[in-house]
Amino acid sequence: QVQLVESGGGLVQAGGSLRLSCAVSGNIFSMNVMGWYRQVPGKQREWVALITSVGTTNYADSVKGRFTISRDNAKNTVSLQMNSLKPEDTAVYYCKGVSRLGGRDYWGQGTQVTVSS
Repeated sequence: QVQLVESGGGLVQAGGSLRLSCAVSGNIFSMNVMGWYRQVPGKQREWVALITSVGTTNYADSVKGRFTISRDNAKNTVSLQMNSLKPEDTAVYYCKGVSRLGGRDYWGQGTQVTVSS
């Protein structure tokens, strides 16, 4: 059984930094692609970043150069380092994994990030 649990959210001033972590229960090697999404009330969930099983990364234009996604297989975690935060980064951030077998999507419960001006 796979479960994703996010942590590290909080309140930070504009220009500050936060590091989000996503703990994967079971075997992280069962996940082909992992990523981060975010959502604000009244808007659709937005893709932020992804990392493949071979370490390739990609980012949304809105966070490119400021956010870094990484994967630690030994600790069964994926992280999102967020620097130079802006008020428009305020959202609930969700971790997502796609299984190798079956291609099923798994989602965490989300963690709130609030950036004040």
